[in-house]
Amino acid sequence: MVRRLVQTPTFRVRSVLLTPTALAALEDVLYRSRCPVYVCQPDTMNRLAGFNFHRGCLAIGERPAAIEPARRFQSARRLLAIEGIGNPDNVGGLFRVAAAFGVGGIVIDRTSGDPLYRKAIRTSMGAVFKVPFVQTETWFDTLATFRSGGADIVALTPDRSATNLSDYVSDRSPDRRIILMLGTEGPGLSRDAIAAATARVRIPIADDVDSLNVVVAAGIALAAVSIGPAPTRFEIRG
Repeated sequence: MVRRLVQTPTFRVRSVLLTPTALAALEDVLYRSRCPVYVCQPDTMNRLAGFNFHRGCLAIGERPAAIEPARRFQSARRLLAIEGIGNPDNVGGLFRVAAAFGVGGIVIDRTSGDPLYRKAIRTSMGAVFKVPFVQTETWFDTLATFRSGGADIVALTPDRSATNLSDYVSDRSPDRRIILMLGTEGPGLSRDAIAAATARVRIPIADDVDSLNVVVAAGIALAAVSIGPAPTRFEIRG
């Protein structure tokens, strides 16, 4: 995680504290970063951390200045918009999936967890340093701005009356800008979020299962809108 933080220009690194072993592993990127580096023995790091911190490396980074969402993501073709997702494992997992499918950014409402919480950073495998995000009080206003600009605001829901994901992918223009909305497990997206959508889309699952984990659902949906529908026929030549 520290290597990825240091390599990301968006975040300024104030300082790094590490053991001699960790220094040897990170010396290449630390030399180029020119941030203050402090070296100590493992027992000293354990006392500073307050527990047996066996990884041997700690860093302090600065949160970048906030940028208005519509301006920051004006050129992004794929965005995630998440509402009410407080679990840091799910927040981090969404960033990891977003990075895997080339999502241009994530718009987060204020009731969701902080992507820069240490557990979210760890679960994301450092993707929170790579995928741009904005956490905003004006989440609905941002969605309205994207919608007025011609984007598809797609609400992912387990509601059986919603359009099947494969049908949505088949019917849309491949160049269409997509904002994929995701809500917390259980209640899902709020009524206001559903009302803000231009499409309601579901992933068909077994009748005896009520919903998918939000990270799994995001991965399936992003794969579909990124790759497109599966062919209805194929040929084998040889």
